[in-house]
Amino acid sequence: MTSTILPRSEVAGLSAIDVGEGHPVVLLHGVGLNADAWGPQVDTLGGDYRVIAPDMPGHGGSQCPDGTPTLETYVEAALAVVETLPQAAMLVGHSMGAMIALDVAVRAPSHVCAVAALNAVFERTPEADAAVRARAASFDETRAPDPSSTLHRWFGDAASPERSACETWLRNVDPRGYKLAYTAFAESRGPSRTALRSLACPALFATGALEPNSTPDMSRAMAVLAPRGRALIVEGAAHMMPMTHADEVNAAMLDLAREVWP
Repeated sequence: MTSTILPRSEVAGLSAIDVGEGHPVVLLHGVGLNADAWGPQVDTLGGDYRVIAPDMPGHGGSQCPDGTPTLETYVEAALAVVETLPQAAMLVGHSMGAMIALDVAVRAPSHVCAVAALNAVFERTPEADAAVRARAASFDETRAPDPSSTLHRWFGDAASPERSACETWLRNVDPRGYKLAYTAFAESRGPSRTALRSLACPALFATGALEPNSTPDMSRAMAVLAPRGRALIVEGAAHMMPMTHADEVNAAMLDLAREVWP
């Protein structure tokens, strides 16, 4: 996997990759990354579907939100994207993007026909909650944070093309955009049980077996609560599963798409 900058267009005020034709699949990345992190999924899904991968506010080519945003701010930006589409979309999110995708799917069921939450957080422990809030408080808006600890959590110490790509993105992210998004992420504990029980569409909750924060137990718990939920735990994978284990993730995405669009 190499770090490739894919062409962007504008969708609902966001810079976005927009490729392919057919039924729409919308991909929402996590904090500190950008739409290029979905390269393996764009390559696979773009042959059969229209794939829209926005740079979320404050990331890539998209402007920072005004004021002090909450998760709601990012949800509204993603909702604006799906509302531009001529039919309901399959919505896929990673990390913070998964939290956004689930919120959009609950809020706008007529615009979302299926949702996949990859490496999603659900009901953090008090210790994990304190740790993520402390990390958010340590960032400022004038310089990008040292990504070393983040890369260690995501990849360990082993070098890889995926690690190198993420390091490039994290070192070049807009510091204000990163601080605002990470703070919004830290202040949300994920979807509520009530929201998950109301999720009407097919829902996939997937994470890596080695994921210490968005744990397998979290994905399994969400899958049980969602009426049409299922869980996928990818062996040997951690937080950057869509990049490091793209074959397994892409196969699951295609299965979900074929379920709603036979």
